Amino acid sequence: MKLGELWQAVNEGLMICSAVAVATGWYFIRHKKVDVHRRFMLTGATFGALFFVSYLVSTLWVGDTFYGGPKSYALAYQVFLLIHILLATAAAVLGVITLRYAFRQRFQSHRKVAPWTATFWLISAATGLGVFLLLFVIFKPGPSTTSLIQILRGHVHG
Repeated sequence: MKLGELWQAVNEGLMICSAVAVATGWYFIRHKKVDVHRRFMLTGATFGALFFVSYLVSTLWVGDTFYGGPKSYALAYQVFLLIHILLATAAAVLGVITLRYAFRQRFQSHRKVAPWTATFWLISAATGLGVFLLLFVIFKPGPSTTSLIQILRGHVHG
């Protein structure tokens, strides 16, 4: 396994840990266990932040990996990736807002935003796993390159 593939596996592990913690925290708040909820949500946020930093560093150092699967699936992959990116971005922004409401003890606002945040975060984690599987497990990875080239050309090799 190449460094980039190993790093992405670690990134995916961080994201899965984050998603499990968020799902568990959501369970506990539904059962009125506020202290346990708080600990799991902070754990989820910490794993999410670690994922973000690790992903950013890996993108800048190793680069992004092109989709290496069949060209006939390339458009579907691009659409799936775009949906994942939009959900992940929305989840991250909502996550900051949700945490800010909680830290400022604005629980009325927190309760309105938090279910959306958790839902987007969990779907983003699931689609992120899908992207990881498509890039590194199901199909042979395409080449890795710098993020600027990826942005200009897209995530499909060819």
